Amino acid sequence: MAMEMLKGLGTTLKEFGKKPTTVSYPEEKRELPPRFRGRHVLHRYENGLERCIGCFLCAGACPADAIYIEAEENSDDNHISPGERYARIYDVNLLRCIFCGYCEQACPTGAITLENIYELASTHPEDLVYHKEQLLEPVGSATRGSLEAWAAPAPAETTTPLPGRQGFFDGLPATAASVGQADLPTETEILVPGSETINTSNPSDRADARTVEAAEAGDLRDAGDAGDADDAGEMVDGQEER
Repeated sequence: MAMEMLKGLGTTLKEFGKKPTTVSYPEEKRELPPRFRGRHVLHRYENGLERCIGCFLCAGACPADAIYIEAEENSDDNHISPGERYARIYDVNLLRCIFCGYCEQACPTGAITLENIYELASTHPEDLVYHKEQLLEPVGSATRGSLEAWAAPAPAETTTPLPGRQGFFDGLPATAASVGQADLPTETEILVPGSETINTSNPSDRADARTVEAAEAGDLRDAGDAGDADDAGEMVDGQEER
């Protein structure tokens, strides 16, 4: 019993001289990692236009059905986003949100990100439904948020000048994973016995490949018919001998 007490005191004395890790919140706030998922933020372009184009992809990707959007057409007098539409209403229900970041990954323009805003406590449920006016960056502010922390640079051999990644209207390079092409070979070689290799990237070669396949299929059918005829002839000969 005494030895167990001494071991416990030893652990206490060993930790006694270390600096405490507690933070006196709210006077002090802990530094958060760059990929921390907090409250949502809607971003703008440098020219003041909203990045959101009202495509509903974030709402469709949300597994908790926490995002509600109503889109409206842009007009010459009221141009809100660079697309054909913009989000007239954009609500995020934080009572439903599970902070998974799927909306951020689904957005083609990088319009929505989850930032290091975590002071969200409230005694009224209606206060936890954030509207577009609360989520949108102020005019004159154009940031990319946490996208830079999440978007790892693609390998050099997979980059192309196609704007297929997040930030569509920024003309960022796409990757082979998103486009399916890049510098990777797209043709498929068909090896036909007794002939040269056929490259299916050439339309005439594709036609030749279909002709060869049809001919091979016909030869197989002819061979099958000949085999059936031989079997039938052997059966007749056997009956005559009996």
